[in-house]
Amino acid sequence: MDTRVNEETQEAAQVAAQAGQVGDLPSPHESNAASQPALGPTGRPVPHYPEPALLSTHGPARIIAMCNQKGGVGKTTTTINLGAALAELGRRVLLVDFDPQGALSVGLGLRTHELDRTIYNLLVGGGHDIREIIQRTATDNLDIVPANIDLSAAEVQLVGEVAREQVLTRVLRPVADDYDVILIDCQPSLGLLTVNALTASHGVIIPLECEFFAMRGVALLVETIEKITDRLNPRLQVDGILATMYDGRTLHCREVVRSVVDHFGDRVFHTVISRTVKFPDATLAAEPITAYAPNHSGADAYRQLARELIARGDAA
Repeated sequence: MDTRVNEETQEAAQVAAQAGQVGDLPSPHESNAASQPALGPTGRPVPHYPEPALLSTHGPARIIAMCNQKGGVGKTTTTINLGAALAELGRRVLLVDFDPQGALSVGLGLRTHELDRTIYNLLVGGGHDIREIIQRTATDNLDIVPANIDLSAAEVQLVGEVAREQVLTRVLRPVADDYDVILIDCQPSLGLLTVNALTASHGVIIPLECEFFAMRGVALLVETIEKITDRLNPRLQVDGILATMYDGRTLHCREVVRSVVDHFGDRVFHTVISRTVKFPDATLAAEPITAYAPNHSGADAYRQLARELIARGDAA
């Protein structure tokens, strides 16, 4: 009796083993599928970016230009929210409004038409100290050099200056050791102001709207960056291309992002900024989205971008 039971048990075990069911272990195919990392919107596995360590000292700053000659691609939104996310991580951040429209300044609650001194005075006037023009924002560790419409006259006035491409470099030099990151919000053009910003910078972030025609200008911008690297600023490099206004529901957006990755590879950030009404709402409230809607996915995206930038070694 016992012998017959043991034989039946052994036979059942052999049948189960052949069926791949012993111990409820997954099949080799299931195990491999489960171990595959999830793919992000860029079509690549999404790395995990750990919380960076706090800094024991601050400076010298890494200067980054937020640049794209096409307007409406998210330069100002990214400057504000990336700056705020870096400040949350303990980095001391200075934002430089380098667009005569003054959208960066307005987006942080400044009344630009009431400002007596702005970045314009630092560029074209002597005897001004940048520390007297820097203004604190409501976000800890986040300061701003404001701008208004006066800046539109600077491009003409700088034409006759000696080393006119390096004026902003001289303006920022006195405070470079006071901050960890300086973000320059450039105007949508490749004129003298933008050349000044690129000459003063260590790196460039290129916000790119997920739209086909937005891609066409990136090649021209990269060509301009290469010329400045060759002639004016050998240290300049592209820190990354940032896909913005992404809508994963549309095939067009997904194809644009994949195409950008195919062309630029690792230069493209893994982080993608999705389109949401919370960004204009935060702008109207004159707050970064990290303060206006701290639990929103848009705030999380900029926090991830900040960690990715630090992990790349660009803001450490």
